[in-house]
Amino acid sequence: MKLARVQKDLSQEQLAEVVGVTRQTIGLIEAGNYNPTLKLCIAICKALDRSLNDIFWEE
Repeated sequence: MKLARVQKDLSQEQLAEVVGVTRQTIGLIEAGNYNPTLKLCIAICKALDRSLNDIFWEE
């Protein structure tokens, strides 16, 4: 997720504002310490122009 965010030239704060959460929440998701709801996952994917598989599926 962090790579996709950086590629869109967004800070954690900017992404958080777009999807309606705190910067801390974005940081925790990127660190793997928070499991977002499906609704939040979808909002993040839309904001980053990526699919759920691109952002959240571990290979």
